[in-house]
Amino acid sequence: QVQLVESGGGLVQAGGSLRLSCAASGRILSTYAMGWFRQAPGKAREFVAAIRWSGGATYYPDSVKVRFTISRDRAKNTVYLQIDSLKPEDTAVYYCAAATRFSSSVTNYSLKEKYDYWGQGTQVTVSS
Repeated sequence: QVQLVESGGGLVQAGGSLRLSCAASGRILSTYAMGWFRQAPGKAREFVAAIRWSGGATYYPDSVKVRFTISRDRAKNTVYLQIDSLKPEDTAVYYCAAATRFSSSVTNYSLKEKYDYWGQGTQVTVSS
């Protein structure tokens, strides 16, 4: 089992920045990758970033790759999502997730089905 707790969300003006954190506990050594997803009201959950736990390779969809940066601190068992130049359309609940199954390409971790554990989410609201 892996437990995930997100933090760092809040209300921010457009153009600002936020750094979300995801603290992992439990069987961290079984984790191959961590990802961030977001879900806006009435919309499907959307992939925004992934990182290999060992090695640190990252992957982003084109829609966010300029403004979003995922990183991890293995000593702290924490994954971060830095979001710059926030836009009102970034408003959503942001979830982190842990994948305990290996995939040869980090791009495969864009799929929700690759993840086994999810956090409870943290709300990000961007005002215009």
